[in-house]
Amino acid sequence: MTENTGSTSSPSAAVPDWEKRFRAPRVSLPDWAEDAPDKALFVSNATGTYELYAWDRATGAQRQATDRPHGTTDGVLTPDGAWIWWFSDTDGDEFGVWMRQPFDGSAEGAADEPAVPGLAPSFPAGLALGRGGLAVVGRSTDEEGTTVHVVRGPGEAPVEIYRHRESAGVGDLSYDGDLLAIEHTEHGDAMHSALRVVRLDGSAVAELDDSEGGTRELGLEVLGFSPVAGDSRLLVGHQRRGRWEPMVWNPLTGEESDLALDLPGDLAAEWYPDGSALLVEHSFEARSELWRYDMAERAMARVETPPGSVSGATARPDGTVEYLWSSAAKPPVVRSTAGGAVLEAPGFRPPESVPVEDAWVEGPGGRVHALVQRPAGASGPLPTVFEIHGGPTYHDSDAFAAGPAAWVDHGFAVIRVNYRGSTGYGRDWTDALKHRVGLIELEDIAAVREWAVASGLADPARLVLAGGSWGGYLTLLGLGVQPEAWAVGLAAVPVADYVTAYHDEMEALKAMDRTLLGGTPEEVPERFEASSPLTYVDAVRAPVYISAGVNDPRCPIRQVENYVERLAARGAVHEVYRYDAGHGSLVVEERIKQVRLELEFAAKHLGS
Repeated sequence: MTENTGSTSSPSAAVPDWEKRFRAPRVSLPDWAEDAPDKALFVSNATGTYELYAWDRATGAQRQATDRPHGTTDGVLTPDGAWIWWFSDTDGDEFGVWMRQPFDGSAEGAADEPAVPGLAPSFPAGLALGRGGLAVVGRSTDEEGTTVHVVRGPGEAPVEIYRHRESAGVGDLSYDGDLLAIEHTEHGDAMHSALRVVRLDGSAVAELDDSEGGTRELGLEVLGFSPVAGDSRLLVGHQRRGRWEPMVWNPLTGEESDLALDLPGDLAAEWYPDGSALLVEHSFEARSELWRYDMAERAMARVETPPGSVSGATARPDGTVEYLWSSAAKPPVVRSTAGGAVLEAPGFRPPESVPVEDAWVEGPGGRVHALVQRPAGASGPLPTVFEIHGGPTYHDSDAFAAGPAAWVDHGFAVIRVNYRGSTGYGRDWTDALKHRVGLIELEDIAAVREWAVASGLADPARLVLAGGSWGGYLTLLGLGVQPEAWAVGLAAVPVADYVTAYHDEMEALKAMDRTLLGGTPEEVPERFEASSPLTYVDAVRAPVYISAGVNDPRCPIRQVENYVERLAARGAVHEVYRYDAGHGSLVVEERIKQVRLELEFAAKHLGS
């Protein structure tokens, strides 16, 4: 626990704008304690590493709560605001234990301590903190699958109340602490969870399962119990009408209240603190906005936000809404409906970038949405980077991103494709990639590539395929499946050898791969072979740059090395950068170094 001593002065004019966007101090949307709303917790990179900060809103005092070489972002406040829980792993490997410290720091000699002595390290599988020291901890390990443990109070031993081989996670505790909602995939479909509400002794109260035992591809998610004492209603996300939207379910009575919100796109929600309304986040065609839904009147009212993307929002006890907003051109800011910024990052603001343009392209599975950025005033054909998002169940949006902005600064057009598998375009679009994993996404990327070249935007001789995580996987797969299409490939923390990746990755991702491909590598070897970049490595013609974290539990290093060995064996042009972290880095200088290496690699092989 340290005071913030990082430099917040503006870099010199010699520092390029693309670096300034990474170096500029940022803050996340503050989380606040339910029973002590002036106690808040947020994440900032003010010292050059993303860490947790405690903020007493009544006094304005801020304190850096964590200080680790590889950074810390997972933290939660107890309802009374007295304690900060944070997850401690080793060098970014995501395997560890929950620690805790007093909100007010170490003024009385207090230090970080294990939050639940007796629980061995694991991958996290959800956490819910109740009143009076009550805590419910979810764990995931290769040996045990998912387990859920209840701690009744300080000094109490954890008691296991749930165990299953398939993936599951802690959802939420009811206000009174007598009901627990668990998301589980016991039916074997890791993409579509069912819900179970139990007592804290593990006894079942009610089950909600839209998957019909895995025969129907519909999912559910926990959005939160009512914040009012004595109210057992649970806010639930469902897909019954082909998209995500909220409903209210009372597990004690079985009553379901369908809100039927008349808006296109996906909808999520959370309770206002008094339970009288819902704060609804509406995502549609790569942009988002907020609405207030009055429970008694069953009426919607717009919460005014600028055009762009809201990446987090919360309703405060006084009824105001705080939200984190940005657009592709405008850097992020934490705003309030009461007016002005809520929490300012210390130091300078990052330089702006250029806005995105929307492109809709006919693809083999329907219209594909792509977001396009190009240098101001530039006309094509331009060297073009196809920056492919990870996930795969995620989507690119009209939000500020320092990586794409760096390419634009260097004269490139940037195209981001929301391929089949992406969220935000309906359940069918997200679920379409099963079994022909990777190949379906590449069909959509190819359709957008053809449009970009035919429209005169992109230079067909200077096309770069790039991405991280699932985007890195699609990059390596695309270089082998479409070898004549790409001039350079840049893959960060990729899946490179799907079979080895499956055997080495964390258990929750094994479950996802079984769902996507229809079984294990032993059960459906032909599907793993068809979807593995290693299968096509000898067809790769473009120079390849790969970066990988040596402690990555999601895209482990051994399977990357297998792919690199095959490239090296035939003398293929490639470079590999291995760094001491996990699935990405929380250190600003490390992020800058990785982008710089990618820029230099592309420039070297494109001749510009």
